[in-house]
Amino acid sequence: MSIRRAPRRRPSRRSAALVAAAATGALMLTACGSGTDVASGNNTQFVQGTGQITTVPEKERPQAPDLVGEDLEGEELRLSDFRGEAVVLNVWGSWCAPCRAEAPHFAEVSEETAGKGVTFLGINTRDLDVANAQSFDRNFDITYPSFYDPSGKLIAQFPKGQLNPKGIPSTLVIDAEGRIAVRALKPLSEDELREIVEPFLTEK
Repeated sequence: MSIRRAPRRRPSRRSAALVAAAATGALMLTACGSGTDVASGNNTQFVQGTGQITTVPEKERPQAPDLVGEDLEGEELRLSDFRGEAVVLNVWGSWCAPCRAEAPHFAEVSEETAGKGVTFLGINTRDLDVANAQSFDRNFDITYPSFYDPSGKLIAQFPKGQLNPKGIPSTLVIDAEGRIAVRALKPLSEDELREIVEPFLTEK
């Protein structure tokens, strides 16, 4: 007695489409976690950092590039104008959910440390409409200026592998001599932000 085998069923177009979508999603997740470029457009497409905070010994701190550009109001902004003070430089985008989560902490700590030898600046990136970035600052009571860097040209001036801010959000502390002293590749809590700023305060 012979056994008849059922014919092999070809995958439907719907099944193939689902498999392709899953593969595409996996690639997107890999890209988000790797620090590579991911286009903005919704709350999930942000470039995640490694979750690390790196503190650099004073003798090993690399020089930061002298960023020159325009702020969100079209006025010239130059990093070297703040030489002599430590600068907390936060990379953010209005489209980035972790950036929105940490924004109240930056607003609070920047006000607390005003006049104490520390200046806060931002680099707004991937906001193709500056109005979105301006609205972000108003909504979160951000009073310090930000470079407007929609294409990431200013961020690209930081050499690769030398404490560059390769995630969004990310934060650098640049010491009074213009050297990179701290890099955080994660959204910062209020306590974490105070902790990395405290060593640079002139009034403690």
